[in-house]
Parts: sequence; C-alpha cells; structure tokens
Amino acid sequence: MLLLVIRESVHMGKALVAWLLVAGAVSGSAVGPRDVVQSAVSRVILALQKADVDTPEPNRRLVAEQRRIEIRRVATDLFDFDEISRRALSRQWTSRTPEEQAEFTRLFTDLLERSYIGRIEAYSGEKIVYLGEIVDGPFATVRSKVITRRNTETPLDYRLQLKDGRWKVYDILIDNVSFVSTYRSEFSRILQRESYAALVERLRKQTSEGAALIRTPRY
Repeated sequence: MLLLVIRESVHMGKALVAWLLVAGAVSGSAVGPRDVVQSAVSRVILALQKADVDTPEPNRRLVAEQRRIEIRRVATDLFDFDEISRRALSRQWTSRTPEEQAEFTRLFTDLLERSYIGRIEAYSGEKIVYLGEIVDGPFATVRSKVITRRNTETPLDYRLQLKDGRWKVYDILIDNVSFVSTYRSEFSRILQRESYAALVERLRKQTSEGAALIRTPRY
C-alpha cells in the first residue's frame, strides 16, 4: 500500500499486488502466522471477485466501493500500522508527541491504503505459493512466492509480530527488498533536506488532494 522509490523490476508489480491481497486476519493465538496470511489472501481475492465483469453497469460503482471498504477493513485487522509507522519514521518517532505520532500514523495509513487500492484491483489470477514459516518467539516470517501466468517468480516474505494474541504484519519483503526500509529511506531524505513539519505537510496534502508529493515505489 505510498511514497517511495525502490529499484525497478518487471516482476515486482505482481508481487506488490500479492502483498496487498493480504488483507484479512484470523484471531486467536492458536492460529499460526502462515494461517493468518493464507486466510487473508483468500478473503481479499473473494472480495475482488464480487465485482467481476458480470456485475450490471448501474451497480458496478456501488459494488466497487463496497469492495474497497472491505479491503480497508480487513487490512486494518491484519497490518500493524502503528508499528509500520514507527519503524518507517525511525529515530524521529520517539521525539514526537503522542498526538503527533497519532496524526502521522493516520496520514501514513490513509496514504498506504489509497495509493495502492488500484493495484490491488489489478490482481489477475497470479498464483501464490507458500514455502513455510519461521517463528522466533513473538516474531515470525512467512515465506512465499508469486508465480505469474508467464511462470516468472518473485519472492514475497511477510514479517509478523505477535501482539495481544494475534499475529500482525509489520513489514513485507518483495524480492528481498524491505517495504519499511524503503519508506524509511524516503522519509529520511525529506527530513534531512527539510523538516518533520514539511514531511507531515506533504502527507496532509497528498491525503487531501491526491497529489504525488512523495515518490511512490515503482513495482
């Protein structure tokens, strides 16, 4: 989900779509991280399929909007946006007030959701293969790969943390490139050249106007 440039790759577009398909959560500590990811993918694919080409024209806009609401809802359930925001802002996070942290998280979350909603909807039947999970205390990695119809493959790993009995995603590695790290680098660039206030103002304007004031990763 988004303002950054990471290296160009023909296959990473499909990987990003797969990442964004992770948008549902299964509650309960007894549910493993791999189960959470797999269940999430299935749930969002189902939401996408509800607005297929057979939907009557007068209803398409309504169905599409309902689908987007569902994707945002389940994304909020699965992704730990507080943790993502904290890691992306890095050292600046602790120097911010609770009010500033809350505003940054809200703006960043909205940007992540809105910027990539179109890419989620671009899903066209890519195959996702799960390779396993590694659990280390309250942290876990779910390894997978995306296989396109042309049989190209892109590694796609999910980093999760156990919080309040639930596994939640706090980072994604697309072709071994960390999603959080790329944002952290972009935010750091802005902070060094300008200021924290300037960064927040960019986020506010992007949220309200939809303007590309922070560069978006090109997958």
